[in-house]
Amino acid sequence: MKRVIALCVVGLVACANTGVVPMDKGTYLIAKKSPQVGFGPPIGIKGEAYTEANEFCSKDGKAVETIKLEETNSGFARSAAVSLEFRCVPK
Repeated sequence: MKRVIALCVVGLVACANTGVVPMDKGTYLIAKKSPQVGFGPPIGIKGEAYTEANEFCSKDGKAVETIKLEETNSGFARSAAVSLEFRCVPK
């Protein structure tokens, strides 16, 4: 029973997502963590981050401009992760 609870907690923590977080001077941040198993790049969550950013900017008829993108590959005892800093600019 303790193992099941521990696995559930790890699963919930591993799928972290900040949503769109306002920063300063019209910039925003989206951070995502994947429960990806094994070694490899965070391709899936990178796409999800850009989709979320595009949906956010398109509400005002704008496009995403990437300021900074950090990617962490999954590995031994480490989840894949993406951190996207962006701003919305006129199309």
